[in-house]
Amino acid sequence: MPVPTFKRNEHGIPHIEAEDEAALFFGQGMAHATDRALQLLLMRIVGQGRVSEILDSSDASLRVDKFFRRANWSRNAEPPLGQLDPRERALLQAYCDGVNHVLAHRIPWEFRLCRYRPEPWQPQDTVMLLRMLGYLTLGASQGELERLFIEMVQAGVEEEKLQELFPGILGGLDQNLIKQVKLGERVLPADVWGVALPRMMASNNWVVAGWKSASGKPLLANDVHLEGNRLPAVWHEVVLSCGNRYLIGGTVPGIPGVLSGRNNGLAWSVTYAFTDGEDSWIEECRDGKFYREDKNRWIQFHARQETIHRKHKPSVELIFYENDHGVLDGDPRVEGHYLATRWAPADSGAGALKAAFNLTHATSVERGMNLLGGVETGWSFLLADERGNIGFQMSGRLPKRRTGVSGFVPLPGWKRENDWQGFVAMQDLPRAFNPPEGCFATANEDLNPFGRSKPINLPMGPYRGDRIRQLLAARDKFTVSDMCAMHFDVYSRQAELFMTVLKPLLPDTPEATRLRDWDFKYTADSEGAYLFERFYEQLYREVFGKGGLGEATVDALREQTGAFIDFYHNFDRVLLAEKSAWFGGRSRDEIFREAASVALTTPLRKWGDTQRFEMTNIFFRGKLPRLLGFDRGPFFAIGNRATIHQAQLYTSGGRRTSFLPSFRIVTDLATDEVCTNVAGGPSDRRFSKWYASDIKNWLQGRYKTLSGK
Repeated sequence: MPVPTFKRNEHGIPHIEAEDEAALFFGQGMAHATDRALQLLLMRIVGQGRVSEILDSSDASLRVDKFFRRANWSRNAEPPLGQLDPRERALLQAYCDGVNHVLAHRIPWEFRLCRYRPEPWQPQDTVMLLRMLGYLTLGASQGELERLFIEMVQAGVEEEKLQELFPGILGGLDQNLIKQVKLGERVLPADVWGVALPRMMASNNWVVAGWKSASGKPLLANDVHLEGNRLPAVWHEVVLSCGNRYLIGGTVPGIPGVLSGRNNGLAWSVTYAFTDGEDSWIEECRDGKFYREDKNRWIQFHARQETIHRKHKPSVELIFYENDHGVLDGDPRVEGHYLATRWAPADSGAGALKAAFNLTHATSVERGMNLLGGVETGWSFLLADERGNIGFQMSGRLPKRRTGVSGFVPLPGWKRENDWQGFVAMQDLPRAFNPPEGCFATANEDLNPFGRSKPINLPMGPYRGDRIRQLLAARDKFTVSDMCAMHFDVYSRQAELFMTVLKPLLPDTPEATRLRDWDFKYTADSEGAYLFERFYEQLYREVFGKGGLGEATVDALREQTGAFIDFYHNFDRVLLAEKSAWFGGRSRDEIFREAASVALTTPLRKWGDTQRFEMTNIFFRGKLPRLLGFDRGPFFAIGNRATIHQAQLYTSGGRRTSFLPSFRIVTDLATDEVCTNVAGGPSDRRFSKWYASDIKNWLQGRYKTLSGK
């Protein structure tokens, strides 16, 4: 194989030049192992369920290992690998060879402290990371809310209240049956977010047709909202060139190709689609068996045995019970009703790899849509090509369910009609080609109207997407600078809606005047933003705390889970309703006045003072003295959950985490360039000058330029 050329530009971004495709992806593997060996090896250790064996044997690590052994994503990689053609399989192997070329000579010193010598990187490791990347986004958060729903039913929350909170998705609800379910461990232990894995959620992307741009060619923008308070950054930027072809953009270490970026004539960007690819069934169990009504018999579960080795502690033996509905959350030898859960993309990966290796040559939006639409996990891709076309394509392996059910409510597993009935075809997923408005945006909202199928049952709020569309509709002749400025927009349409109700109810006090005169912008010096957030928090206590969940439960959900972080739109619908069963006989005005009276008595602060965070090294997790420089900050974040510049900070797994615009990218198809900034730098080596080299740009809104020529 010809040896690729590896060099860095003035920003430390690797440029890989190769004579053929195999050398190109070998070079990308080298770049990932050179700059992010710690990150990709940590991800593999976690995904294999070996944290207790290699890193530490704490109870928290054991909980993480149990989850990933239950998921079993590190196994069963051969079927998707077998779907790759010989060229694609060879390119994947070349990528792995590039990683191993570096690891054979250089192992991160952090692992030497643990006396760990990593095994060679294998194709199945990349498949596992693809599955992790897909699940630890929507799958985890949606599973968390489905679990909360079951707990609400078991706590006796009335069906009228449940229907208000989850309208249109409670088909098949049998409260008496759900109350019989024995719940085991939570879907995803909070400790997961403390061991190198980034919390991944949200994101914005938008595309503008050539007739709305100053250059006459399409513009594409993306900002991906992942955990930003960590080092190294989640993203690794790269420029790959082979002959007269190039790839530029953001990549994820351990996975070949570019997730958000462009080639010579085609650009693509990505957000999370909030598709529901995971279902739970209620299984009736006894004597290690489950019941099937159509067969009128009890069937033995498959028992999968796992051993978790623990440093300096006895090993832990586990048994997971599996059937056609997935993995059981419980022991079927003890008679009762338990949940079995299956995630549709769990045994997949070929579609994502095919897209990664074939986007190099794709030159049209149509070709890009067909490639990206085959990715098995749920994403919303926007595309633009130099011919002037723009498009939207959702991806995901989505189950077909019987009429009247959405996938949100757990159904009786013994009834055959509740089984999946195949999977939705890519062409039936939401998509659009050259929309007449000359622009398109996605921001995790409800995009079901653009498809023949309805894969989304729990979208995020429409506020960010509506704000983007509002700005794009206001004018033409957009430039790259305009797109970059939109990344930093902090106007909240959510706050505007709530304040329409609240303003007439506010008293005549100095604090109320500050809130009444607020411009709905979450700038660092805004006192109005601070007061509104105190009001919004108190509104949750008034409605959902006093309405049946309890104020302590509401505070815990807000501060320690993603329930209100991700799915606030479900709760907003109730809060903004004129009447609701959750109001407990009170009027909306009465509740708003009460919440405001509490909020307006809090000591006044500026929004930026409450939005401070530190970037913490993913290996040492804040345990080293600050003077050593592994952690950086403190910094403050502008924006909030409902602004284009998203900024949400909360505690999960005992540590501070965040949703921040971890990677921003803008490109004009009239050029061969992209403009980017990232929450960190190219390298995970603390003593490299590229460890945190882009943080200042990221905070201050400055963009570097990467060129394919």
